[in-house]
Amino acid sequence: MESRDCTELKVKPVLYVEDDGDDVFFMRRAFDKVGVGHPLVLVPDGQEAIHYLSGTGKYADREEYPLPCLVLLDLKLPRKTGLEVLQWIRRKPAFQNLLVAVMTSSNNILDIDQAYGLGANAYSVKPTTQEKLVEMVRNLKERFLT
Repeated sequence: MESRDCTELKVKPVLYVEDDGDDVFFMRRAFDKVGVGHPLVLVPDGQEAIHYLSGTGKYADREEYPLPCLVLLDLKLPRKTGLEVLQWIRRKPAFQNLLVAVMTSSNNILDIDQAYGLGANAYSVKPTTQEKLVEMVRNLKERFLT
């Protein structure tokens, strides 16, 4: 399920689906520290992620809101859960090869199994320190963005 979309000449964004402002702040810092060349685009809930990906509402302009090459997806989200978003993504033929990395606080084996069963490309428990987050972002960059 690997995709070459993240290595195309035109840099596509990484869509970060996260409702916790602190997590967003630290992720942006980790992206800067690792030197990820893809812009990090934030949406705060699962329903907004679906609107972004489907290009509806304010996201209709693909010049302003291009499709991402990678989705970083939290599980515990308002409006639609991360698992619901993942299921929606994998049901859309246009997104069959879209890379989705689940990043959540849950280390529950049922969540992990369900995420992989729905087609997640990676599953990571959110690190508790900035150093570990930087290492995780470095691994994501090496695996999906280079």
